[in-house]
Amino acid sequence: MCSLGDMAEKRNDKNKRSTPANLWRLALMVIGAFAIITELRKPTAERTWHGKVADFVPYDFRMPNTKRIRETYWNPDGPIMSSKLWGVGWTLNIGALKQRFGA
Repeated sequence: MCSLGDMAEKRNDKNKRSTPANLWRLALMVIGAFAIITELRKPTAERTWHGKVADFVPYDFRMPNTKRIRETYWNPDGPIMSSKLWGVGWTLNIGALKQRFGA
């Protein structure tokens, strides 16, 4: 049977392990919020809902379609890391990975 001290210790261990992941999630949420605010400040006709925050972190809040799915995940001529299909950050382009390293 677990004591209250054992349960508290397990909870503290879990929190210590997940701190880097939580910080990464928080950073992506802040960048995502910044991207949305940036788009909303533009006149309606100029909003593209995709781009880069600080010319570095890509974001894309457009509705996914089959063409963009292919370009994101299976584009042998594209970069190995491409911008996410929807959201903030990067994702792995499997087509480019296969092209470069042959599988």
